[in-house]
Amino acid sequence: MLYLLSELSGTLTPLNVFRYITFRTGGALFTAGFFVFWFGPWIISLLRIRQGKGQPIREDGPASHLTKRGTPTMGGLMILAGAIVSVLLWANPRNHYVWVTLAVTLGFGAIGFYDDYLKVTKQSHKGFSGKFRLLLEFAIAGSACLLISIYSPVSLQNQLAFPVFKDALLNLGWFWVPFAAFVIVGAGNAVNITDGLDGLAIVPVMIACGTFGIIAYLVGNSFTAGYLQVNYVRDTGELAVVCGAVIGAGLGFLWFNAPPAQIFMGDTGSLALGGLLGSIAVAAKHEIVLAIVGGLFVLEILSVIIQVASFKLTGKRVFRMAPIHHHFEQKGWKEPQVVIRFWIIAVVLALVGLATLKLR
Repeated sequence: MLYLLSELSGTLTPLNVFRYITFRTGGALFTAGFFVFWFGPWIISLLRIRQGKGQPIREDGPASHLTKRGTPTMGGLMILAGAIVSVLLWANPRNHYVWVTLAVTLGFGAIGFYDDYLKVTKQSHKGFSGKFRLLLEFAIAGSACLLISIYSPVSLQNQLAFPVFKDALLNLGWFWVPFAAFVIVGAGNAVNITDGLDGLAIVPVMIACGTFGIIAYLVGNSFTAGYLQVNYVRDTGELAVVCGAVIGAGLGFLWFNAPPAQIFMGDTGSLALGGLLGSIAVAAKHEIVLAIVGGLFVLEILSVIIQVASFKLTGKRVFRMAPIHHHFEQKGWKEPQVVIRFWIIAVVLALVGLATLKLR
């Protein structure tokens, strides 16, 4: 919305500042952070009254988690509200990628909200059918990827780009849409699996958003894309504003989610944020880099897959408990140790992901 003020810069020169993505990214970050910080206590109080017993706690989980009973969930509503208000205020409303990303975020957020609702009302860990949930996710992600394919430069449509190797493209043809949809759905569920400890998911999400904000800005600028010898994807730079809004909303949420958490993110937030990351990676033609930057999320979901597969095939468990953050808790690590060490891993992986931009 504020971007449109830049069109009046011929009359009032200072308004030209709203044309710059960097300025609006900073504005989006502070706006979203202020929104969540200001309205957070009211939202938490409302959810606590509405939910009563809060999010159900696993009886077979670490004993320390039983003290968290009564903590409300659906904190993702705080993040999404702050981020979306900020994006609508600061992003270019004519940018297709912004609207596609918001559509995926809201769609995945709605699925997560319904899942959280069922868990809270039934006081059970089981939401609605996993197969039906995946079907809805793929429908949303597939539609978004089809639009992204249409909006992409003709030379990059249905192409998979490889990091490090310049000009290395693989034409997936019609298979690109289901592949890209898998990336988005996988990212959504990987972040969802990671969200199991206070502050564990939100900080790596912010780190990943910061990384992809930089990537989107660079590949969306013809000069920097040419200098770095990466594929130039016009208009993706605007997604940096979206990333800034998520970082700001995430910082506001972390204020209330820091141990001991006053509220949990829930599937409402984790599924939506993962879908958002996947959408940005797909739009910027950095799907493979997402697996590097989001390596922590990949590790978490792989630990669950390995645990389930091993138990079904051999009757034995590879980990003491899955996802893997619970495995380390069962080994004696305190919750803050697990969280902070996983944050460190997320930072290192983000730096490796950014390094791929220069290694050509």
